[in-house]
Amino acid sequence: MSVLPLVFTSGWASGINAYAVVLLLGLLGATGVSDEVPAALERPDVLIVAAVLFVAEAVADKVPYVDSVWDAVHTVIRPVAGGVVAALLAGHDGSLPQLAAGAVGGSTALVSHLVKAGTRIAVNTSPEPASNIVLSLAEDLGVAGIIAFALFHPWIAAGIAAVLLVAGITVVIFLWSRIRRYLRRRRERRAAKRPAPADGAAPPVG
Repeated sequence: MSVLPLVFTSGWASGINAYAVVLLLGLLGATGVSDEVPAALERPDVLIVAAVLFVAEAVADKVPYVDSVWDAVHTVIRPVAGGVVAALLAGHDGSLPQLAAGAVGGSTALVSHLVKAGTRIAVNTSPEPASNIVLSLAEDLGVAGIIAFALFHPWIAAGIAAVLLVAGITVVIFLWSRIRRYLRRRRERRAAKRPAPADGAAPPVG
């Protein structure tokens, strides 16, 4: 129970930017700011890889449509990362509580990721890129702030993460009609780009 709020918060944050979570936790642990960080996250090779991938995500996440492709690729990566980080935070003994922590972190990361991906699809229906940049910066700053706060005030941070998760789900449900219109228009554009059959030729089957 003592590590549950940190597990939940890290899962929520991993669903938004898993690389930022690993990088920030690792840096806070390696610099001695917190003793709650597992040694596995403080390794130099882990920090270097996380930093490189964080920069890649920081760029991709701010480009319209590229961000949605990036989100699609990370549908598996973010929940897995959330589960691994949560399991590491819970301990290294392979016990049932550690497995439960991994499940909580992974499932929370999955829901958080779906909220982010759904929100980005709705934002991409707008032609201007400013909204993507502003939203991406807000997500990065929010993840960094809550993760750092969670190491010292885990229950309060978990409460904030829970409120943000519920609010995100509510927003995605509210925007779902806009998302469906966007997906329908995209299908229509793809269909319009397909070459029309030649005169007298039978249309392709299937």
